[in-house]
Amino acid sequence: MAESGDQHGEGPKGGVADAIALLERLVSFDTVSRNSNLACIAFIRDHLAKHGVACRLFHNATGRKANLYATIGPEDRPGVALSGHVDVVPVDGQAWTRDPFRLHREGGRLYGRGTADMKGFVAACLAAVPMFAARGLKRPIHLLITYDEEVGCHGARALAADLRRLPVRPEWVIVGEPSAMRPILGHKGKLSVRCTVRGRAGHSAHPERAANALHAGAEIVSALVRQQASRMAEGPHDARFTPPWTTCHAGVFRSGSALNVVPEEAEILFEYRFVPKDDPLALLAALRAHADQVVLPPLRAVAPEAAILFETNPLLPGMDLAEDHPLAEMVRGLTGANETGRVSYGTEGGVYEAAGMAAIVCGPGDIAQAHTPDEWIAESELVACARFLERLADRLAA
Repeated sequence: MAESGDQHGEGPKGGVADAIALLERLVSFDTVSRNSNLACIAFIRDHLAKHGVACRLFHNATGRKANLYATIGPEDRPGVALSGHVDVVPVDGQAWTRDPFRLHREGGRLYGRGTADMKGFVAACLAAVPMFAARGLKRPIHLLITYDEEVGCHGARALAADLRRLPVRPEWVIVGEPSAMRPILGHKGKLSVRCTVRGRAGHSAHPERAANALHAGAEIVSALVRQQASRMAEGPHDARFTPPWTTCHAGVFRSGSALNVVPEEAEILFEYRFVPKDDPLALLAALRAHADQVVLPPLRAVAPEAAILFETNPLLPGMDLAEDHPLAEMVRGLTGANETGRVSYGTEGGVYEAAGMAAIVCGPGDIAQAHTPDEWIAESELVACARFLERLADRLAA
């Protein structure tokens, strides 16, 4: 790990020093979601075994990825789970000034892919394992380490299903996404959609003989923009979120090969990030109806084979924990926070809540650093997380 001469204060000690050493190892694993996570999971399994903690691995269908589940303390009763994912977003095309898979320490910051989102939290939890084991917990602490959060929370969905088959599963889940150790009680849900428009190619000198998929796709995007304008103006609104309405966003539009060729196909990737009182499936149904009734007929007038197809990823549930829920009260007490928040990005918390486990987000780091080049987490955030975990152990041992 690269060291800097600009360290401030006394620096991390004890468990925080261990957390930084563990974070160095976790960052060294290239766990971009397209890759296997098995080497990283094996490292975590071996670390737990050194401290007498057994774990279960649940592999995905390909066998290239695994979730990890461990319990520290009594196994005959439900406890509090600490949830973190070890997959990270790609670094391709980003202007990194450091090796993204080698931890760099400078000026009180720890740089590397996943330091904030969210290997920093996982490292803090692993560093706390000896302390957890020595506390004599009366309620257990569970560890949930997952794959593929960044591409749809697929690992958490699978793990939630696997936990249902166990005799005892966690009652509460603390998801350690970066929140600057501020309790986050809710987040929007998300529905991701792929729309494929198929028309007929032709020469641009005679567009009347072709069915322009790009033009049709633009009509669909325009309808999505109108849905966004309607939600902004008419709601439903929820002032707890920023922005306080459902967002309708197109992020990718692929079509065309040359200027003098009428495009035969177009692909649009879009999403709805919805507030709790809204229904994204109703929004999608309205967009489908517009596509079928308004956009498709002109295409089929020239090309009977034309089609507009919509494919959805599994809906990512929102999370909405009540202010007076005992989990919210406990985390506020452990952090000393007087205020709680809600965010527009999604987490695995919604998946666990939908599976019947109360969930809250509280973790080290700043979400503004997630997914960025030269991603970093402040050492002070790991210190705050270590203190939080120690207080949690004290609470569960009492």
